[in-house]
Amino acid sequence: MKQSSLGLSNTTKRTRKREFLDAMELVVPWAELVSLIEPYAPESGRRGQQPFAVQTMLRIHFMQQWFKLSDPAMEEALHDVPTFRDFAGLSHWDEHIPSESSILRFRHLLERHKLADQILATVNALLQAKGLQLKAGTVVDATLIAAPSSTKNQSGERDPEMHQSKKGNQWYFGMKAHIGVDADSGLVHTVRGTSGNVSDVVEANSLLHGQETDAFGDAGYQGVDKRSDAKKEVRWHVAMKRSVRQALDKDKPVDALIEQHEKIKASIRAKVEHPFRIIKQQFGYVKVRYRGLKKNTAQIVTLFALSNLWMVRHKLQALGQVRVQGA
Repeated sequence: MKQSSLGLSNTTKRTRKREFLDAMELVVPWAELVSLIEPYAPESGRRGQQPFAVQTMLRIHFMQQWFKLSDPAMEEALHDVPTFRDFAGLSHWDEHIPSESSILRFRHLLERHKLADQILATVNALLQAKGLQLKAGTVVDATLIAAPSSTKNQSGERDPEMHQSKKGNQWYFGMKAHIGVDADSGLVHTVRGTSGNVSDVVEANSLLHGQETDAFGDAGYQGVDKRSDAKKEVRWHVAMKRSVRQALDKDKPVDALIEQHEKIKASIRAKVEHPFRIIKQQFGYVKVRYRGLKKNTAQIVTLFALSNLWMVRHKLQALGQVRVQGA
């Protein structure tokens, strides 16, 4: 694949975009992911536009996730931003740029063959092989992702697969991203997407990978171990309801021990907040982009796969497990 070193343009300033892309260039397992997708990619034909290299389209697809770009915006950015062109391997200005239709077709290819789940599995398998993911325990949680509530669109109605959900005293419209993360490393191993009105506890047991012995959840997961899909070999450690915890008398030895136990559980559960922070603050994903759960869930799964790589980027480099750029 033709590619100049990142950041080769008329300026030498190290912008945040360049620093970010340089880091992801080193930690994304490009060869493994390209090998995963290539069997499904269209072959070159004699007629019509020749397909772009899978690695080029994958790099463009990932930049869409990292920088919140729609298909038309991504095409324009490739024309306007040299750093994006370099990262995609389009290092010469006379090279053909993928159109928004080409970018759309590649995303549809990933969705059609459910490759987002396989991308997450491939990333996690590589991280586990490098000792960066354990499987003794899982922390589960869910977050609300807002969807447009306006009916001023082509269909004249809100997305029927998105629903209202109440958190505290405020109502939200959208979907939920449910995740299971490794209790030690905080890396995401399972992702589920549902409408916003699905209770967290409903998806809890589906977020377990099957090899853990302990699972952790906040107070919203009360009763999870009594559900019909509960796994007998898993011990659930669910947070005490706030009202019950506040009623504890810290001066009593037993209550003091219970409070200490709750703090330990909370410190373990805190790991699940890191992936949410990365996709919402680092990648800027706070609102769904598409209509329907299938498309949005595929995007969320990809985002969590990329968040795993972002979280361990320094460890990967310290382990010497990534190639040196330009080598």
